[in-house]
Amino acid sequence: MYISENSKVVVQGITGNQGMFHTRLMLDYGTRIVAGVTPNKGGQVVYDIPVFDNVEMAVEEKGCDTSIIFVPARFSFNAVKESLNAGIKMTCVITENIPVFDMIRLTEIAHVRNLHIVGPNCPGMLIPDKIKLGIMPGDMCHYGNVAIISKSGTLSYEITKAIGDTGIGVSAYVGIGGDPVRGTTMIEAVEYYSNDSNTKLIVLIGEIGSDEEEKTAEFIKENVSKPIVAYIAGKSAPEGKRMGHAGAIISGDFGTAQGKIRALIEAGVRIAETPWDVPKLIGEIL
Repeated sequence: MYISENSKVVVQGITGNQGMFHTRLMLDYGTRIVAGVTPNKGGQVVYDIPVFDNVEMAVEEKGCDTSIIFVPARFSFNAVKESLNAGIKMTCVITENIPVFDMIRLTEIAHVRNLHIVGPNCPGMLIPDKIKLGIMPGDMCHYGNVAIISKSGTLSYEITKAIGDTGIGVSAYVGIGGDPVRGTTMIEAVEYYSNDSNTKLIVLIGEIGSDEEEKTAEFIKENVSKPIVAYIAGKSAPEGKRMGHAGAIISGDFGTAQGKIRALIEAGVRIAETPWDVPKLIGEIL
């Protein structure tokens, strides 16, 4: 989504432990990382990648158009804002525990400037065999025509690996994260891949909390003709207890897995009873 094998990536927080670790894995996958950014560490080199003091300098020197952020939560607002101010088209925010109000302000800036954020608290994006922009395993699948859009991280790895193991190829994996306020929403991701010529089928991996899946179902009913398969996690979740993500909480009938499943079925989406049923349903459709 908005990335390709030609994306020129800058890693914000490249000199930290997580930044260095995942930079190495992304490079090994073939991701085109051309710059790193850590304030006051400009001039250093990490894996032959030049480090700059700020994103604007990285853009001027290396033409970066994509950023991935491995910066602690307390510094993330400034890091993401810096990326947006430098005109970065896609900013992927891996960091968790970013305050909701910070994300509200950042998504407003991105919207005004027609720029894009994925995350926060997300695994990132993968176009198999082309680019890995995130922390997901690189060996889950190969390139194909199924787009996977997920609010869950670890569960989506399992499902994507199961899809790949059956020989089904993936056009894109997008981990949008499960925080209450995020950059890319499920509706926006569905809209994008419903218009993507390389994608023949969309897989949605949802979870309890919020009404995002219900709203996505309404959008699908009115706007999407491509087949969609979904798995909703949390069918046995207790009321009032947060499960994993900050947005994964149900109250009364609001945010329940059953309500989401019902809405998606009404929109013509095929529902997988277990994660391992997803590749089976895809095989029946394609």
